[in-house]
Amino acid sequence: MVGPLKKLGLILLGALLGFALTLNFSAVADKSTTPAGTPLPIEDLRVFSEIFGRIKSDYVEPVDDHKLIKEAITGMVAGLDPHSAYLDQEAYKELQDGTQGEFGGLGIEVTMEDGLVKVVTPIDDTPASKAGIKSGDYIIKLDDAAIKGMTLNDAVKRMRGKPDTPITLTILRKNEPKPLVITLKRAIIKMKSVKLKELEPGYGEIRISQFQEHTGEDLANAVAQFYKDNKDQPKGLILDLRNNPGGLLNAAVGVAGVFLPPESLVVYTEGRVADAKMHLTVTPENYLRDASEKDYLTDLPKGIKKLPLVVLVNGGSASASEIVAGALQDHHRALILGVRTFGKGSVQTILPLSGNTALKLTTARYFTPNGRSIQAKGIEPDKVMPDDADAVEATLGIHESDLTGHLSNPTDGAADKGEATVKPAENGATTPPAQPAVPATEKTGKPAHKPGAKGDELPDPQLDAARAYLKQEATKPH
Repeated sequence: MVGPLKKLGLILLGALLGFALTLNFSAVADKSTTPAGTPLPIEDLRVFSEIFGRIKSDYVEPVDDHKLIKEAITGMVAGLDPHSAYLDQEAYKELQDGTQGEFGGLGIEVTMEDGLVKVVTPIDDTPASKAGIKSGDYIIKLDDAAIKGMTLNDAVKRMRGKPDTPITLTILRKNEPKPLVITLKRAIIKMKSVKLKELEPGYGEIRISQFQEHTGEDLANAVAQFYKDNKDQPKGLILDLRNNPGGLLNAAVGVAGVFLPPESLVVYTEGRVADAKMHLTVTPENYLRDASEKDYLTDLPKGIKKLPLVVLVNGGSASASEIVAGALQDHHRALILGVRTFGKGSVQTILPLSGNTALKLTTARYFTPNGRSIQAKGIEPDKVMPDDADAVEATLGIHESDLTGHLSNPTDGAADKGEATVKPAENGATTPPAQPAVPATEKTGKPAHKPGAKGDELPDPQLDAARAYLKQEATKPH
């Protein structure tokens, strides 16, 4: 049986330099560009034709027909919301190249703000993170070319290039008196999305930097290794989703499935077409890429479903990260610690078109098991705990609600009416109870690291607080 994820290319990730953009490519049946019963807007098309003719005859320089049509399509789709886009041949190929977690570039997730390229987050172990590029940095020049006036795609294309070729970024950074000039070399970025680190005997941290094709499988392997290292007697685990921009929807189901019982609801989606209405539970068809693939959840250590767990999130945790955090929160499976997440609660479908182009179209909103939409709101942690990086983010960082043209949250106003506009899924999950406060940070063991940060001795109060909470849990009778 082929699951619903095999019918659509579903993506939950923002614009990424080098496009570490993962999705589930599969055949999508051709659909009529004008659904039955929907009349063409003849008057509007007549105006379009008149403008097209005026540009062809009166514009100061000759303009190619293909360029005009392409720009019109690009503008039409971009005007829908911040995440829908028309992908020309080059952009579509870049998107496809990112599905295996390997791509060329600098290794930063970027967005456009006030005409400048803004860094959302550097990716771990890439030229950008090693050079000290930080979340919230504004890129104002690429080599000698000013960013002002470029589109985001233009800037991304300039930052891409052959491995080992240099590029100089001029950056504005909060509290720096003058622009920073940073030269770094492009590289083939081989993304390893899952990293295990032992904090001290019995306690470990698993960081997921992005949700790729093999992320669920890699997480299962990391959990098995963690149990082996601790002789099958671990005490607690920290799942670090900070600055994780998202990725594959089925990978998010698989990651949640590592910690949840089989057939638990992870997320459901609501859209206008039948394919956009899905209930994704922890069943193989919802997290395996292919029916012939070995089910990586069957060999997990028995204790992982009840091992004390803390999930770290911040404003850079988006989309698939929010799905996992929301599911674990609704099922009372983990303490969510950090600050409010990004708030991207929509699903994009990749629709291949003729000429090796594609349409990335927002087709659904997603909801947590309890029926919560995090669109433009994000996941609120059980324990709010900012750190220095998040204090900067509070002034420079952006959330979904800050993006022009963002989708509304369908549950807005429900409190005023005294009823929910979207019914919770029938999965038995209930509103999570209040969680105990995280005890004071314990300064034990080696200093932890901020995700993607440069250097080996940087403090991480959120990680330390998570570890202290797990130690407190370990002292309780079970």
